[in-house]
Amino acid sequence: MRIVAVLGYSAWRGIGLHPVCAARLAVAAELAAEEDIVLLTGRPEAGLMREAWPGNRNAVVCDDGARVTADSAALVARMARELGAREIVVVTSWWHCRRARVLFQRAVGGSGIALRTVGAASCSARLLVREAAAFAALPLHLRRARSGA
Repeated sequence: MRIVAVLGYSAWRGIGLHPVCAARLAVAAELAAEEDIVLLTGRPEAGLMREAWPGNRNAVVCDDGARVTADSAALVARMARELGAREIVVVTSWWHCRRARVLFQRAVGGSGIALRTVGAASCSARLLVREAAAFAALPLHLRRARSGA
């Protein structure tokens, strides 16, 4: 069994799904097989992604409690262990893949669960600067990701 985890994004005050988040959702829809569990994570975007999900909604699980990637990593890792998942596919934006992978590796550490990150196309100079700044908080977030394991 495989979990396809879609990380949310909501850096605007607009109504509806942010284009960055929509791009991630579209990639996940292409990747997800019928037997996969699709986990949509992030507050408040998990619910918005569920409404926009184009595939089978019976296999979709929402987590609207995660505020940062580390929270999502801890939750997904815990769920993967509980369900006996063999693989986690993390769908995010290409510019976020590296940091997401580090956090998810910490969260699944030693479990034997395979991990893959897939990046959706979406970018701006502001997003790249934001992601670079997020690396400064990585040590704190690594502890946060592991605490949910």
